[in-house]
Amino acid sequence: MAANIHVMMSKDGGWDVKRDGAVRASGNFETQEEAIEFAEEEGKRYSVEVFIHGEDGKIRKREAFGKKLYPG
Repeated sequence: MAANIHVMMSKDGGWDVKRDGAVRASGNFETQEEAIEFAEEEGKRYSVEVFIHGEDGKIRKREAFGKKLYPG
């Protein structure tokens, strides 16, 4: 099972896209919008959830990609 993805502020500046349990970021981006775009593409590719954090570190948005649990 693939790890979920988080978009969060980087300690070194910009925005990081990081998987659960990863030591290093999958990517670092100048803007949050760029990071979100990359994270959503990866979320779709691996059918995982993407958590978008605000500058305060709190989750402000959550998106699920993959199969629907309740098709209809």
